[in-house]
Amino acid sequence: MNCLNVKKDVCERVLNEARAKDVKFVMLQFSDILGIVKNVAIPVERLGEALAGHVFFDGSSIEGFVRIEESDMVLLPDPGTFAVYPWRTNGGTTARLICDVYTPEGKPFEGCPRGVLSRAREEARRMGFSMMAGPEPEFFLFERDAQGKPSLVTHDQASYFDLSPVDTGEEARRDMVLALTAMGFDVEASHHEVAPGQHEIDFKYADCLTTADNIVTFRFVVRMCAMEHNLHATFMPKPIFGVPGSGMHIHLSLYDEKGNAFWDPDGEYQLSDTALYFIGGLVKHARGFTAICNPVVNSYKRLVPGYEAPVYVAWSLKNRSPLIRVPAARGDKTRIELRSPDPSCNPYLALAVILKAGLDGVKNRIAPPPPVSENVYSMQDEERESLGIDVLPGSLKEALDAMEDDPLIRETLGDHIYFRFLDAKRLEWDIYRKQVHEWEIKQYFTMF
Repeated sequence: MNCLNVKKDVCERVLNEARAKDVKFVMLQFSDILGIVKNVAIPVERLGEALAGHVFFDGSSIEGFVRIEESDMVLLPDPGTFAVYPWRTNGGTTARLICDVYTPEGKPFEGCPRGVLSRAREEARRMGFSMMAGPEPEFFLFERDAQGKPSLVTHDQASYFDLSPVDTGEEARRDMVLALTAMGFDVEASHHEVAPGQHEIDFKYADCLTTADNIVTFRFVVRMCAMEHNLHATFMPKPIFGVPGSGMHIHLSLYDEKGNAFWDPDGEYQLSDTALYFIGGLVKHARGFTAICNPVVNSYKRLVPGYEAPVYVAWSLKNRSPLIRVPAARGDKTRIELRSPDPSCNPYLALAVILKAGLDGVKNRIAPPPPVSENVYSMQDEERESLGIDVLPGSLKEALDAMEDDPLIRETLGDHIYFRFLDAKRLEWDIYRKQVHEWEIKQYFTMF
């Protein structure tokens, strides 16, 4: 959105708020294909110009955007994303606006990840639905060395739900929550996670596009607050061997004009057909969307049995071993929990492929397999096969192959992002597989 296609009073409200809060700089933020946040910083005096869609940037310098001969891109801020950061930079207050990327001709740029999610959301709207999403992002905090560089030393030896003095990151986590709250987040809970140095902060569900914006902002705020405590925050899925990795479970529900479309008090499990078909779509496309929801080589060090991360494509009403869990709450809180995504993903692309997979289930009435109540990890391979339980890809290469085998993913992303994502990730895998790793030296150097 911009001042060309929203009410002028909305833009005027942003300008008035900036003046009232003595904002000096505005960060115009957008995401590249890999989910890395970029920004163009402008003095507040150019805010009106930015809201009118008159700020350009060089798209040729951004991963996967455009060729150098077609480099000019336009940033169109969404006025509804205006927020003031709760710290001062070089003596000035800084605000941010999240932007969509357009071409100079005024058309949505096909390589804009936020635009991909907007298109998926529009398809849901045409079907009479909106998707609400609530993430549970996890992260690690590590100490910095004498030179201020991140180390691999965790700041504590605490465990699940521990408090100070064991959890020395509690003060940093508290400041993160305060900063997020000051920016308008509705934080529901924060706590220490299972592994030493591992934390989780949960914020309330919202429309899927707002949630993706919030995840992007969340990661930035967490890193900034960690730096203030001389700590390094990482959303790397598996930074430490032998302990659980960091996931980002996402709670999902569809709403229609009557309310929560997943709840049916008379339905099986008190779930509507819509909910069951949505689950069916997720099950069908789980392998195909894994490369988007788990996009780095390291993601597949987390997706292994034994550390609570989902590996098997199944759903359950009771236990947490399958890919999809249906929490016990019903009524307006009826939802499903997708447990595979990790916090390294591009949230715009991840929520887009998740939404489209679920909608495919609804449109084509894809019935899910029966729910699994047993611990899937403890089953023998033959038992899982007899129940039709598939397994998620075990490596980035396998995930990319599965992505290419699923036409829905290409349809969702569009050719521009689809092929550039594949190229970048194939290169990442190729570089990784050519490396000689420390484990190989220890295992083989003196043996052969």
